[in-house]
Amino acid sequence: MSATGASVSRREPPTPIPLTVLTGFLGAGKTTLLNRLLKDPALGETAVIINEFGDVALDHLLVEYVGDNMVLLQSGCLCCTMRGDLVDALETLLRDLDNGRCTFRRVLLETTGLADPAPVLQTAMAHPYLVMRYRLDGVIAVVDAVNGEATLDGHAEAVKQAAMADRIVLSKTDMADAAQRTGIAARLHALNPAATILDAANGEATAERLLNCGLYDPSRKIPDVRKWLAEEAYADAHRHDLGHAHAHGHEHVHEHGHDHHHLDRNRHDAHIASFVLTADAAIPAGTLEMFLELLRANYGAKLLRIKGIVKLAEMPDTPVVVHGVQHVFHPTARLERWPDDDHRTRIVVITRDLPERVVRELFEAFIGIAAPDRPDRAALTDNPLVPFGGIDR
Repeated sequence: MSATGASVSRREPPTPIPLTVLTGFLGAGKTTLLNRLLKDPALGETAVIINEFGDVALDHLLVEYVGDNMVLLQSGCLCCTMRGDLVDALETLLRDLDNGRCTFRRVLLETTGLADPAPVLQTAMAHPYLVMRYRLDGVIAVVDAVNGEATLDGHAEAVKQAAMADRIVLSKTDMADAAQRTGIAARLHALNPAATILDAANGEATAERLLNCGLYDPSRKIPDVRKWLAEEAYADAHRHDLGHAHAHGHEHVHEHGHDHHHLDRNRHDAHIASFVLTADAAIPAGTLEMFLELLRANYGAKLLRIKGIVKLAEMPDTPVVVHGVQHVFHPTARLERWPDDDHRTRIVVITRDLPERVVRELFEAFIGIAAPDRPDRAALTDNPLVPFGGIDR
């Protein structure tokens, strides 16, 4: 290779490191799962970040101190404490990696039981340097089969953890009776239709099934967007809810389109909605940017997660991927081509205390769909996005 070629090669950014977030309420069994995962050879080159080393009973022997807050576990995994800012912990790992003081290919972050996962995801998605070096692989939520329903009833944080997860690990099923197992599994599926639920006691929560659930897989040139979005699961759940609502009468259908005949409105689950926005026609890039910005500015705190693939009018053959958590959106990524034969725009939205109707009407107003429940003229000319009171003059 020529000197010029070598120089160009050196300037290429390194492959982003997958970051997996392990969350779950107090006592759910996160550390038990972590201990089990760390024995798997698949995690042999993993950096584990925990909130306070002394508070977590890792049962591996510590074989070597690597740094002030870093130890090497017997399994070959690197473990560091996070006594302060998460940004500092992630940057420290990168400095040690770049300087050859340690080696890892993956980061696994265990949050505290009371943690809202959104700020953790925002940190990795919004920091200008970290977003280039790390990529979110997925969120794993651990839920206790014995006490899970009571925890979901009593703590909104636990509901957010489950609703935002890509994988849900059901722990302590061997201690739960049949009714408890069936009840919590059904509730979690209703809360998060797309998340795979794995039974830890049956050995289902393996590294192979928990990791690599994000958008990008280095071994694939084109990402598996269908698996990442799982929009069919949300759409099927929505159709099921609507059908169930019609069977029981329309008086039980709330404004976000779900049936809660059997659900107490005071339960935290009732505040969560998940749905899919679709569009056949290509969307101008400016229109997409304005829609996402208005959604973020007005409803950011209520947007648990948004992820989607969008067909842009300017380059319809090379779609872009969008991913957001509350107020923060990851920079859009352009794909080389469509990953499958479905070339529609598909955006999955998970919200808390934000009705589907509000988001859907805003989206349709941007892409120019006339509202069927309004007069045609008003729908087409009295657009709320147009200045001067909505009348296009």
